[in-house]
Amino acid sequence: QIQPVESGGGLVQPGGSLRLSCEVSGLTYDSYGIGWFRQAPGKEREGVACISSNDGSTYYKDSVKGRFTISRDKSKITVYLQMINLKPEDTAVYYCAAGGWYGSMPNYCPVFGAWGQGTQVTVSS
Repeated sequence: QIQPVESGGGLVQPGGSLRLSCEVSGLTYDSYGIGWFRQAPGKEREGVACISSNDGSTYYKDSVKGRFTISRDKSKITVYLQMINLKPEDTAVYYCAAGGWYGSMPNYCPVFGAWGQGTQVTVSS
């Protein structure tokens, strides 16, 4: 059973930084994708950043390009989301999702099958 576990959320002031981590256990696919999604109160869940293990290709939501960076540690199947210059509109519960994926990352975050519990990110002064 694939199980992502997130960590690293918290409260940060506007302009600050946070790094989220997602450690995934139970992945047995030769190739997989891992992504970060977020859901703010009263809003739909949206894909923020995703990465393919096949070639390391990534997708970013337009509003986070240049501020968020997704990266991976292949040895541990851990994915990180480095967030800088955070804005109040980045406030949300951030979820990590993982699943089999063969090929490059498309121009969207695929909805993978296994999800973590989520971690709260609050950007406020």
